[in-house]
Amino acid sequence: MDPAPIAVGIGFLLTFLMAVALGGNDAATPCDTSVGARVISVRKALILFAAFTSLGALTQGYMVMKTIGRGIVPAVDLLGVLVTISVAFAWIMFCNYYGLEISVTHSITGAVIGYGVAAYGLGQVNLNLLYKIIISWITSPLFALLMAYTVYKLIVHMVRENNSLAARIMPALLIAALCYSAYAFGTNDIANATGVYVTVSQIVFGGTPEQNVMFILAALGSVGVMAGGFLLGPKVIGTVAFRITRLDPISGFAAELSNAFVVHMFTTIPYLIFGYGIPISTSIAGVGAVIGVGLAMYRSAGVNKSTVLKLFMAWIGTVTVTAVASYILYTLIAPITGPILKPKA
Repeated sequence: MDPAPIAVGIGFLLTFLMAVALGGNDAATPCDTSVGARVISVRKALILFAAFTSLGALTQGYMVMKTIGRGIVPAVDLLGVLVTISVAFAWIMFCNYYGLEISVTHSITGAVIGYGVAAYGLGQVNLNLLYKIIISWITSPLFALLMAYTVYKLIVHMVRENNSLAARIMPALLIAALCYSAYAFGTNDIANATGVYVTVSQIVFGGTPEQNVMFILAALGSVGVMAGGFLLGPKVIGTVAFRITRLDPISGFAAELSNAFVVHMFTTIPYLIFGYGIPISTSIAGVGAVIGVGLAMYRSAGVNKSTVLKLFMAWIGTVTVTAVASYILYTLIAPITGPILKPKA
């Protein structure tokens, strides 16, 4: 039996499952501020999230797909695909159940690193690209925090003498920021799901999928993200919306606009310069923005340090857990099954 069609089917299935997990955890990133400011219900926020995430994935999602699919390691065999996605999916769903907003990007990257060390050795892991990704994980929340802090202070200064006008227009602006944030999320994070198929395509066909296949993948991923957002998203949204700091329409708008801008820039600018977008953690950027407005409004006393510490530990633990689990699983299974299907040269 030709294993190629089976591999392609596995690629599509895993793409959809990862998209469901992605939507369940990362729906909180665009929706948290508008829900936390009580401008819109969770259900309406999720409808906008699904629509604009799909738009971002379909128009710019290809920019980050190949970074996840191939780059950190020389290539990923089919067993590696099964191991890395199974590990990442299991960890994300575990955190979804407990309402923890982790980094899906960290989950995938950690699992790929663990596989790479097991299959090739540490020397074959692309440390240069890995350093860029890690730097983006550090800089993106800092940029979002600083921008959110600054934008909030500017808006407050501008509307100080016209509070009634601000009360009328800020809720609408916050909803617009939600839409932009969901679009930016779609451009960057859809790669966490669709990068699976990109890898399988390289195994079976020896190259990256054509642009029309990328579009189909983005559409499939969008459906999965939508399903995950509605089924699993509300619990995680509640953690970020209500347990870090108290939000109002002005602070929510400042946080969401800052998060969206930072995420979109990490997708677009590196692609224009290097030919590939940088997969940042939209979750961490979003939380950084919420912390920024919390500091601007209440200083450090207004930020729930316990929740922030819990989220921070979950982010650090994510890379460690997925890398170790992926390494152990591949090391145990590979001697029995072999790589199953190796990438074409």
